[in-house]
Amino acid sequence: MALVQRRDQEAFTRLLDRHLSALQRFLTRMTGNAADADEVCQEAFLRIWSHARQWQADRVRFTTWLYRIARNLAIDRHRKHRETTEQDMTTIVDDAPDSSHALDVERRQRLLKGALAQLPERQRTALVLCHFDGMSNQQAAAVLDVSVDALESLLSRARRSLRASLRPAFDAQET
Repeated sequence: MALVQRRDQEAFTRLLDRHLSALQRFLTRMTGNAADADEVCQEAFLRIWSHARQWQADRVRFTTWLYRIARNLAIDRHRKHRETTEQDMTTIVDDAPDSSHALDVERRQRLLKGALAQLPERQRTALVLCHFDGMSNQQAAAVLDVSVDALESLLSRARRSLRASLRPAFDAQET
């Protein structure tokens, strides 16, 4: 990152190669779709390039800074585009024995994605960072700029909310 601060384009390319995939996965979970995630990811790396001199190695890890920028951009995008329409989920059902299982898995994933989208932004971010992106509680707390105790509280509330919102759908499936 020190080289990027001196406008070294090769160093920026290496930084991009190293962090792009993980950031796209994080943003896909945060925004709910790959297209929005790609746009936010591009904007985040543009910000890294244009604001490189603001990063201070002695104050924050690069990944923390990157995820904080990306998270804020995703929040801004969500606020601007609150009125999004659901894409048609057309499923072709065939007679293959595994098709019902595949549909069940797809249905569960859609339910989880919808439940995640309904969580308050800070709870969703905490859950995505810790459970999907594999960050430690300490790393995720740094991204959210909260204490580890506050992060654990966010995680607990997020899990409770997910259980409450998903329970009716799964209870109905069992009957």
